Amino acid sequence: MRIRLDISYDGHNFMGFQRQPDLRTVQGEIEKVLTKIFNVETVITAAGRTDAGVHAFNQVITFEPSKEIELNRLRYSLNCLLPNDIHVNEIREVDDDFHPRQSAKSKVYRYLINMGEANPFYENYRYELKRKLDIEKMVEASKLFIGTHDFKNFTTKKEDLKNFIRTVHNLEISQKGNEITIEITGDGFMRYMVRMIVGTLVMIGLNKETKSFVQDRLDSEKHEVVIYKAPSNGLYLVKVNYKEED
Repeated sequence: MRIRLDISYDGHNFMGFQRQPDLRTVQGEIEKVLTKIFNVETVITAAGRTDAGVHAFNQVITFEPSKEIELNRLRYSLNCLLPNDIHVNEIREVDDDFHPRQSAKSKVYRYLINMGEANPFYENYRYELKRKLDIEKMVEASKLFIGTHDFKNFTTKKEDLKNFIRTVHNLEISQKGNEITIEITGDGFMRYMVRMIVGTLVMIGLNKETKSFVQDRLDSEKHEVVIYKAPSNGLYLVKVNYKEED
């Protein structure tokens, strides 16, 4: 029996998703509660690892319970025992061959930027840039990322050096007042990839770089990782898409 949990969390007070010794993480908190409920060590598998400070509207995890339990009761127990910055949105039983990462078709991330005066209540939930951006230049440069490319210069990933190919299906930039929303959908994202793409677009929007900066580094044979990385607090994992849910 394999159980899938769709969860949301506020990443502000976590040192990322992945379990780390003596540090507060999303995985660590969930496994601690599951172990308490089932009275046996329980390990979860996630659709991906988010960095410290990154939030999730809908992260997907699975685990195999040591005994049968009514799912609605389990969801209720989890939401009672988990800290308030983690919430179980949905629970269901899935096939044994379902894997939250390997079965994923695509992921959607959203990044929020404020160009206006800072608001202390939003400090941990968006990039308080407090400067105007040239949105037209950002939109024009963003088109270069769409498609299948070698993104080795837009990640700090070290392992498996030959596997930097990813496909970005869509990248949209919208503006409402002083708030900029960047939403990106792709088949998978490497470490810091979304934040480096956003950081580069911000530099273009500030007229500190041009779209040629992207052209020179995307699909490049040279390994020259970009130095621009947007802060983690403005990033949200919105959704993980699966083929069977189309």
